[in-house]
Amino acid sequence: MQLDRAAKGVYLITVTPFTDSGALDLASTDRMVDFCLEKGVTGLTVLGIMGEANKLTAEESRVFVRQVLARVGGKVPVVVGASAPGFAAMKELTDSVMALGASGVMVAPPPSVRTDDQIAAYFAMVAETVGPQVPWVLQDHPVSTTVQMSTAVMLRILKNAANCVMVKHEDWPGLAKLSALRAASDKGEVQRVSILTGNGGGLFLPEELTRGADGAMTGFAYPEMMVDVVAAHARGDRERAHDLFDAYLPLARYEQQAGIGLAVRKRLFKDRGVIASDFVRKPGPKLSAADVADIALLVRRQDKRLRELN
Repeated sequence: MQLDRAAKGVYLITVTPFTDSGALDLASTDRMVDFCLEKGVTGLTVLGIMGEANKLTAEESRVFVRQVLARVGGKVPVVVGASAPGFAAMKELTDSVMALGASGVMVAPPPSVRTDDQIAAYFAMVAETVGPQVPWVLQDHPVSTTVQMSTAVMLRILKNAANCVMVKHEDWPGLAKLSALRAASDKGEVQRVSILTGNGGGLFLPEELTRGADGAMTGFAYPEMMVDVVAAHARGDRERAHDLFDAYLPLARYEQQAGIGLAVRKRLFKDRGVIASDFVRKPGPKLSAADVADIALLVRRQDKRLRELN
């Protein structure tokens, strides 16, 4: 199930479940995969920023990916984050996960590249490193990378890397960039690639779909929201898509708080019975009693809105 330019739908960015002592929790990993599949996701993305990839050892990364792929069993594509400080580590991880059955890898630029020429040269080396047979995703997330990629340099990368089949669009504000990327492919200036959006757990998903996005690649403790919004939009029912999105918006907004967002998401997954522990590895946030009370209130109000909507 190799990733290709026609990919669409919802690729959920997963968390990495740990036990209360901080060890990998493979039983919770299996439950998490089952939960995502039951909610109708199109694919999974692991070892992303919210997956605490930078807190895992190389061996833990391989163990976790192997567990996810085994549980998925080929039902949906799995993309693996392969960003690394050096190309040797990137190649080692890429070769390892592709051999295990991953569908492709995702790479973001390092903070050291700043100019358009530096960015283009870096991704030319990415394409060479992962190899021509490995589909890869260009991740544009300046909030975390501090690298601002212009539309022009992204089109330059896409023209020069035949195996870059997807853009993970996370610039903010980014609707104009999304429109420009899609317009360029519509005009034949560059081959069309899949564009999945990741801004803030889907905080702009309805608008991004209207601008030409093919779906979402982001995380949220209620993946069914994104699945249902994308489905409604695809069948032309934009009002329903917005109504569904609005019902979940307060909780999605709360989950996107800088600093504690991952802890909120893991708490919600724990409360939903998906993972056994909401442990976040150091350095990481811990929720206060007031935070937990906020979450409980938002969930109750969300349930009420969904009952009214349905």
